[in-house]
Amino acid sequence: MSEYPTADDCIFCKIVAGDVPAALIFEDDNLLGLMDAFPSSRGHALVIPKGHYPDVHAMPPAILAECSLAVQRLARAAHATFEPDGISILQFNGAAAGQGVFHYHQHVVPRWEGQDWQAHGEQQAEHGELLDLAASLRKAYDAVEQ
Repeated sequence: MSEYPTADDCIFCKIVAGDVPAALIFEDDNLLGLMDAFPSSRGHALVIPKGHYPDVHAMPPAILAECSLAVQRLARAAHATFEPDGISILQFNGAAAGQGVFHYHQHVVPRWEGQDWQAHGEQQAEHGELLDLAASLRKAYDAVEQ
């Protein structure tokens, strides 16, 4: 039995359980960092809690704080790795706000001048390419001071 709440029909819960492959960047006691399988930009990554919390309203405050610190660290790693012109940090709560997976998550999206600001990608990326990007981000993530 998991120490975290889970949902059987949740893709992120399946990733946390190891039932669905993902390109992982980091893992700690409460969080995972991974590449978005449907990226809107090169290097588009996610930070998710291991527990199933549908949105910001359900997130335990301590895990939400950890998540925010991990997002900052991942954004620094993405900046060092990809040298983008900017980085979008996105988080959606509810279908009307654009949330498509109802498991809290934050997007870290490198952006370049002239690029569409689309939050969610339409095409699934090649898993091998995501693994390569994750390896590059992992190296930078480990080097970033907390």
